[in-house]
Amino acid sequence: MTQATDQPAGSAGTAVRTFGAVLWRDVFVTGRELGPFVAQVVIQPFFMLFIFGTVLTSIGFVRDEYVHILLPGIVALNGFMVALQNTTMPLVLDFSWTREIEDRLLAPIPIPLVAVEKMVFGALRGIVAALLMIPVGFLLLEGVHWPASAWPGVLGLIALGSLAGAAIGMMIGTLVEARRINIMFAVVLVPLMFTGSTQFPWHGLDHLRWFQVVCAINPLTYASEGMRHLLLGGELESIPLWVDIPVLVGACVVFGAIGIKGFLRRALD
Repeated sequence: MTQATDQPAGSAGTAVRTFGAVLWRDVFVTGRELGPFVAQVVIQPFFMLFIFGTVLTSIGFVRDEYVHILLPGIVALNGFMVALQNTTMPLVLDFSWTREIEDRLLAPIPIPLVAVEKMVFGALRGIVAALLMIPVGFLLLEGVHWPASAWPGVLGLIALGSLAGAAIGMMIGTLVEARRINIMFAVVLVPLMFTGSTQFPWHGLDHLRWFQVVCAINPLTYASEGMRHLLLGGELESIPLWVDIPVLVGACVVFGAIGIKGFLRRALD
């Protein structure tokens, strides 16, 4: 893969056009595989909403008001995790079996922008996955409605949370070897899912301080809590946006930088 380092990056205009073309190709391929993609990103969160929001409330184990806490968390979870997985898995495959990454590295575009395109594409998939869960939640859960005034902030937070998930996915995808990918799902993804305050409010953990601290380390917590802050306002104590947004931006920058550095190392190896 050393050929890519010998090629000039080209002008800024050429790099931008190439970046757009590569991104459009990935989006086009997703459009052709829309059915499997929708099934992949909807089934698991659908059953989480159904079990926690419908079954448990209908048999009286959970209060009806819980659905208002649950849906924002599941939407944030779906955007974050789909972005993470759709950044990690293609990288693992590209750097191991398919070697498709070599074609990308030969394009007239700086190598770091190839990594950025991977993150942007993963984030786009996460955004679509999160948006798909909103109408599903409205249909599945009784009495859930979101005020129109909150929608711009919700869309922005979904995009930011998905980008943070993609940045973490870039880091994991460049650090984990293909033969250890199964371990990664058990050791990394499952804890991320259940420590992101998606099924419970973070402030509700005051009596379980050690777990509250663990959840505070997970960037997904700030996507979930930010959604609740926008949608529930004064009805529920949540982490305020002036904390959520800087943490998510910081996660994008820090994990994205680590991931790009790892991408360069793998690409030039």
